[in-house]
Amino acid sequence: MNAAIACCYSQVRTSSKLDSVLHVREVIVVSKPSQRDVVPAQTLSGEQLQRLSSHSVADAMRYFSGIQIKDYGGVGGIKTINVRSMGSSHLGVFYDGIELGNAQNGQIDLGQFSLDNVEAISLYNGQKSAIFQSASDFGNAGSVYIRTKRPSFSNGKDYNLKFKVKYGSSGDVFSLSSLYEQRLSPSASASLSVGALTATGKYKFRYKRKNMDGTTAYDTTAVRQNGDMWALRAEANFYGNFEDGSWMAKAYTYNSERGIPGAIVNNVWRRGERQWDHNSFVQGSIRKALSARLDSRLLAKYAYYDTHYVNNDTTTMLIDNTYKQQEIYFSFANVYEILSGWSVSLSYDFKWNKLNSDIHNFVFPKRYSNFLSLATAFDSRFIKVQGSLLATFVKDHTQKQARKPSARMVTPAVFVSFAPWGGRTFSIRAFAKKSFRMPTFNELYYTDIGNATLSPETAIQYNLGVVYGKSTGPSWFGGVRIQADGYFNTVHDKIIAYPKGQQFRWTMLNLGRVHIWGLDAEAEVTLRPMADVCVTSRIQYTFQQARDVTSSELSYYNDQIPYIPRHSGSAIIGLAYKSLSMNYSFIYVGERYSQQENIATNHVQPWYTSDLSMTYRANIKRVGVRLTLEVNNLFSQDYDVIINYPMPKRNYAVSLEVML
Repeated sequence: MNAAIACCYSQVRTSSKLDSVLHVREVIVVSKPSQRDVVPAQTLSGEQLQRLSSHSVADAMRYFSGIQIKDYGGVGGIKTINVRSMGSSHLGVFYDGIELGNAQNGQIDLGQFSLDNVEAISLYNGQKSAIFQSASDFGNAGSVYIRTKRPSFSNGKDYNLKFKVKYGSSGDVFSLSSLYEQRLSPSASASLSVGALTATGKYKFRYKRKNMDGTTAYDTTAVRQNGDMWALRAEANFYGNFEDGSWMAKAYTYNSERGIPGAIVNNVWRRGERQWDHNSFVQGSIRKALSARLDSRLLAKYAYYDTHYVNNDTTTMLIDNTYKQQEIYFSFANVYEILSGWSVSLSYDFKWNKLNSDIHNFVFPKRYSNFLSLATAFDSRFIKVQGSLLATFVKDHTQKQARKPSARMVTPAVFVSFAPWGGRTFSIRAFAKKSFRMPTFNELYYTDIGNATLSPETAIQYNLGVVYGKSTGPSWFGGVRIQADGYFNTVHDKIIAYPKGQQFRWTMLNLGRVHIWGLDAEAEVTLRPMADVCVTSRIQYTFQQARDVTSSELSYYNDQIPYIPRHSGSAIIGLAYKSLSMNYSFIYVGERYSQQENIATNHVQPWYTSDLSMTYRANIKRVGVRLTLEVNNLFSQDYDVIINYPMPKRNYAVSLEVML
């Protein structure tokens, strides 16, 4: 479908009188036919991604099926994602092929990653089913792959330069970004992306709460406070090709300060929490075809994360703590084509994590992780099969603690895709996978809360789905793709916070078990009803029944787990006419419960939002201009994604891009 959208966009561009030459981007082949994905990803890319009213990667991912977003409001609010109700710690997030890590709490704040330099976002359930990948890639219950733009140049041109400025009325968000691409030689190029953002974080919201008897307790309009933010981001990339191979290097840094507005509870409107983040990493990869049948790839990364958190709220405990994380990562992956259509891969990864903090009685943990994977893939006209085994060895070292947590586990996965008629139009797919996650440093070692005896969480997934796609037909028909997946997931030894007996004193225990039944459905259609007109549409629906089955003696036994709606969905409709395009997007999240017990006092109302954007493109003396106007939350609905964290009402944004 993305290809259909791209063709639709190219058709619009070539029909414009402003364009006399159509420049087609180069196509880079990155895998052999025997390494194709068995279970395709959900993907947003190119023009479709640009048209969404999204500030960050997390905003764009709301349009994937099976996703739950935790959004605490505003551009600076922390945004994490959860796939198919298994918890965000079971999800791997990859930035240009290498996983983003957070051994401290397992949470990746996707609000920190701008869309200004992103080419595509892909979501895989189970794992990325191509076998030529790092060993640790096989270990996640789901994976998100973020791919940044790779330089491409028109004939006779050695550089590209783009500036973008954007203003949003919700919180007075002002952002400025630039992207510079330079051809260094016929086989090498580089890019530099820089961005800055500032916001007051103030926006109006309605606060309405009811008493147990149904009478109104609060109903007022207020302004969100302590949500101010500034952030600076810079990213340098280098790309190169050589005989039978390629390489890439990246340096990334992100520096920010933000206020944390906190929950609105007991009529308290302002909180005293602030957080400073300084995250940097360097990473590189090199790939080489050692023979006609053997490919190898090396990956390496070093990351340093510095977080300073302050809570000056006198009504709670005063906190002023600093956390410093380090990570070293190395991967060596190999794939060998035994016969045409049959390949095998062997990969090894090493990861080292360290956390320092000025917390009283901190144990300064270090974690050593080794991953070894063996995988095979068979691809024929009618069937594609992939299987993998991942052996994981994890060992922690700490100060001031005698017990050193460790884990050894082998986790298998099998993926199958069957095309009854031997083509790509219709196929049936299925997979089964076991995975696990180690407890985070916070869960194991946080002072007075952590529990060093925790066992890893284990997840088992089963999936059965169908996909139908067609891209040829009448001249007005651009393409259609329909897919649906039913699944059952179960999480064992789920880690939960549990009271130790003293008031306000909690610890972490392996007490949880969750059973998850679900259905994801998605349809995409492209139409060309007349010359210069292109209509694209994408709709998705998710049903999830995620029940806590820890113990029949608990009051919330068999209840839906917190913040998981049974019904949710989204729709995107785009209309393009010559240099003008319009995009409407809709998101619906059904009723949920904010606590473990599914009772009236914990009930959270369903919510929906509608966003509308209009874009105009023009070329003025070889300078490309793109102007976008947005109206977000079109009907000004009052809603909370997380209870007591109100989201903005109707707001507006305008952006201008200039491309040289």
